[in-house]
Amino acid sequence: MTKLTITILCICLTVCSFGQTSENDKLIELGRAYKNFMFRNDPPKGFIKDLQANVPSSLKKTTDFIVQTISTDNKLMKKEYLMVPDNQTLKYIYIVYAINENLREENQKDNYKIIDSLSKADIPKNELIEYYYSISFCGVGNKNKPFDFSKLDFKLNEYNLANDTEKGIFFLECMKSCGSEIWGYMNIVKPPNTEKAMEYINKYPKFNGLKYYQYTDLNFPDFKMVIVKDNGVESYKTYFLNKYYELLIYHLFCLNKQGAKEDVKNDLMLGSILKERNLYKYTKYKDALEKMFQEQKVN
Repeated sequence: MTKLTITILCICLTVCSFGQTSENDKLIELGRAYKNFMFRNDPPKGFIKDLQANVPSSLKKTTDFIVQTISTDNKLMKKEYLMVPDNQTLKYIYIVYAINENLREENQKDNYKIIDSLSKADIPKNELIEYYYSISFCGVGNKNKPFDFSKLDFKLNEYNLANDTEKGIFFLECMKSCGSEIWGYMNIVKPPNTEKAMEYINKYPKFNGLKYYQYTDLNFPDFKMVIVKDNGVESYKTYFLNKYYELLIYHLFCLNKQGAKEDVKNDLMLGSILKERNLYKYTKYKDALEKMFQEQKVN
């Protein structure tokens, strides 16, 4: 190889290196972008284009996903984003979220140390999937208005979800997002605005061709993880099933207040996990549920 060839090669390598962003730097850039624009704020003109520039090949899927979460009228409910990504992408998205959390702290840790620590950590697949769908449905709730899932029919066998646990995570994360849409109408407004709440409930999605409440494959093994940072490690099913039972109870309350027919109310009571006594241990509404079904037997 001639000296001229070597010189040209060195120049090319130098130019390329200046044009690329390191993997760690891009993860921090994505974490900052998510922190700043995941809620109401929209990115300024040209921001998305810059974020998509100089992306290491290993982070292209992660970058694409984060771009969707900070974009108005995003495509997160399209099949390509509903599908569980590869394990490395799941890990990267988990790291991006951790950086976003760190950037919200007054006394921040070194982001490079966070990346190094989490990259080496053996994070359970269930936890990675929970974070993925939490970020997904949060991105839809924050950026896609008005809320309307009525045309969605989630085919859980089509999203690379390996078992009932992973499908349950998808379902419960989705329903937590749906429940947040009516929480204010049921808890802040006095008396509860059941008419408005029912408008939202009627816009809930289907799962495998069935009404949302007819999905009952929730007897998967419980596991523990940090769900709410200040709570520390806690039972996954206690946190999420309690919220889901609350939503079902709100739905039934609305039907009663709106004068729904008995067969409609019975469909909800007997076609959902409202009747599943083996799951009552996961909810603070255990006594109310048992009383409700005792009264139904008497009647």
